[in-house]
Amino acid sequence: MAAFVALIPARRASTRLPDKVLADLAGKPMVVRVADKARAAGAARVAVATDDAEIARVVERHGHEAVMTRTDHPSGTDRLAEAADRLGLPDETIVVNVQGDEPLIDTVLIGDVADELDRRADCQMATACHALAAAEEMFNPNIVKVVLDARGTALYFSRATIPWARDAFATSRDAIPAGLPIFRHMGIYAYRAAFLRAFPALARAPIEAFEALEQLRALWHGHRIAVKVSAATAAPGVDTAADLALVRALLAQRADGGDSKAAAAPE
Repeated sequence: MAAFVALIPARRASTRLPDKVLADLAGKPMVVRVADKARAAGAARVAVATDDAEIARVVERHGHEAVMTRTDHPSGTDRLAEAADRLGLPDETIVVNVQGDEPLIDTVLIGDVADELDRRADCQMATACHALAAAEEMFNPNIVKVVLDARGTALYFSRATIPWARDAFATSRDAIPAGLPIFRHMGIYAYRAAFLRAFPALARAPIEAFEALEQLRALWHGHRIAVKVSAATAAPGVDTAADLALVRALLAQRADGGDSKAAAAPE
């Protein structure tokens, strides 16, 4: 497995669910469970990047590293770029961005995106996807889709239904047409530290602004994103109080709080 550093962006000012990263999940704060997952995935170093002193204290109290960052970052990627500088990560270091609200993320997936970037010298980023199984997911704009080329490199990400099965959808939209290569994007990223540092300086792309998908900035500027096709589906993340209740219920079903194979919540 490729050597990698896991960085976890975490802030308290979530619009829909403030303080969610500190929410108790079966006896542990959510962000600590995420850090535990990253460590279990084999990361050489795990650090939570935050602008909040209480988050840093909680993380360190549970045996993980925290790095304080500025409060004015517009995105988690910008926060991680500062963290990479503060940690002095060499340019070639593979950094995996593990979201602080993904406490059930599959540990295998974390290592997989690091491996995918390691083997693709032609790409500046790596991410993951899985095949969609339900027709309603195809047309849900909260579920982000990705189209791949023959080498498994991203051609485009969209909230729209892509690729569009022209003939099949003209007849029915009740099922996924046989053989349609339609994939759900999973919100995990790997970067080399040099590109992570450069990303915030790239001009925001019009397609990024309209789709509200930050990864489109990389494609707009000609950078390539390798995509690992995962056999596992996305685990539920936490954006709302209902999501939090679902994750708590799933953890209550399992004594060890391990990976979940439950249906995914919208991205």
